[in-house]
Amino acid sequence: MAGKYNGIAVIVTSDSVYRGEKEDKVTPIVKRFAERIGLRLAYSAVVPNDAKKIEEAVLEAVNRAGVVLVTGGTGLSPHDVTVDVVERLASKRVPGFGEQHRRLSFERIGPRALLSRTCAFIVKGSFVAVTPGNPDAVDVALNIIEGFLDHLIEQLQGKKH
Repeated sequence: MAGKYNGIAVIVTSDSVYRGEKEDKVTPIVKRFAERIGLRLAYSAVVPNDAKKIEEAVLEAVNRAGVVLVTGGTGLSPHDVTVDVVERLASKRVPGFGEQHRRLSFERIGPRALLSRTCAFIVKGSFVAVTPGNPDAVDVALNIIEGFLDHLIEQLQGKKH
C-alpha cells in the first residue's frame, strides 16, 4: 500500500470530549487496531458537534489516509450532524457498511441499533465510515473494515480484480 492508503485516520465528534469533560476512548482503540494490522495512524482529531469543524477535519483526514473513521453524531437529535456533513462531501455512498453495522449492533444491543445512521462514503478517494462514538460500536466498525480492507484499498486505487 502506498501513500495515503497505508494510513487510517480517526475523528471523534463530541462536545464533552472536545471540552475535556470526558476521556477520548476511541482514538486509543483505533491506534491499537492500526498497529495490529500494519497501518499507521495518519491523523486524529477531536472536534465539537459543529458542521464546519467536522468538515475541516474530514477534509484533512482524507488527504492523509485512505480509511477514515468518524465517530459520533449518528443519532437523531438536532446536534447529530456528522452524517449530514460527510454525505455532502461524498462522491459515493457505501450502503453495505451501515447495514452490516446495524445488523451486528442489533445482536448486541437490540432495537436501539436501528436508530443509528451509521454509514460509509467515498470522499476524495478515501473510505469514510461514520459510526456511533461508543467504543463497542467502534470495535464493530473496525472488525467490519478489517474484513474487506485489502479489497477496499485495491478498489480505491483503481486496481483490477
